[in-house]
Amino acid sequence: MKLIKYLKDKILFIVLQAAICIFLFFVLKVYHVNNYASTLTILSVIFADIFWLIFDYTYRSIYYKKLLNNLAQMDKKHLIAGLLEEAHFTDAEIMSEVIKETTKAMNDEIAAYKITQDEYREYVETWIHEIKTPLSCIDIICKNNRNDVTRKIAEETQKVDNYIEQALFYARSTNVVADYSIKKLILADVVKNTVKKNSKQLIACHTQVYFELNDFTVYADEKWLDFIIGQIIANSIKYKKETLELSFFGSENQDSVILSIKDNGIGIPESDRSKVFEKGFTGKNGRAYAKSTGIGLYLCRILCEKMYLGLKIESAVEEGTTLQIIFPKDRQLFMK
Repeated sequence: MKLIKYLKDKILFIVLQAAICIFLFFVLKVYHVNNYASTLTILSVIFADIFWLIFDYTYRSIYYKKLLNNLAQMDKKHLIAGLLEEAHFTDAEIMSEVIKETTKAMNDEIAAYKITQDEYREYVETWIHEIKTPLSCIDIICKNNRNDVTRKIAEETQKVDNYIEQALFYARSTNVVADYSIKKLILADVVKNTVKKNSKQLIACHTQVYFELNDFTVYADEKWLDFIIGQIIANSIKYKKETLELSFFGSENQDSVILSIKDNGIGIPESDRSKVFEKGFTGKNGRAYAKSTGIGLYLCRILCEKMYLGLKIESAVEEGTTLQIIFPKDRQLFMK
């Protein structure tokens, strides 16, 4: 609270007090009060006004400074109403009451929105689980009636299943901690299982797959890691050139194990590389080569952050793309 602003707010009071002093001076003159007594009386009024202004400014300044310091130290600033101290001047009391009422109204709105959001997420999750049943039936029918048509149907069904998985993880993305279990995993096993799940699409693309994973062990949620690798594979298929080559190789340094997934696709323009993990970003490739939602890599980033994993991308146009998942060796990270 600046003194100049405070004095500007009190300008009417100061002008009135000055007018009273002038009026008092003339009244004392009319009654022939000597100059010494008149001066003393007027100075007493002036000093009383100055003392009041100093006291009022200091009291208000301390109150508001403490309030602003508390606000600056809070991560969730909308909870400031709980830290409001009782004030003994009217405008602060009114401000305090307004903040408390608006905070209560905001919390009620948030609670109502959260209920609606939870209900919608539950509906989406239920629908996703229900839709998987007919998809499984279609897959069984295709396996029992193998021909060119059913093979193509199975490939498209696999794509639908991948999109359904993406929708499920997106619906849960605001509350993924509820479905979170870090375990010790054999990296090669997880990668090969994910590749097997996507084998129909990979075979259809005549993909050449290479593995160089050794016996690395990592700590992650198996289901989330499977989803992340699956999304990377889906992107490699989506943005492939004529023949897709997909390489999975592991490496390690003192602090971490690194899974690198490399393809020989069309690559990502330099202007888009820093934005590929942003929600809804499709970039030049998404607009030119395939219908993209801009959700897949965003979800990969969110899940990696939850598991304290690093996620990096390297790419060059017409040379391909490499995505690195970095697994810290320090298990204490997962105990937070």
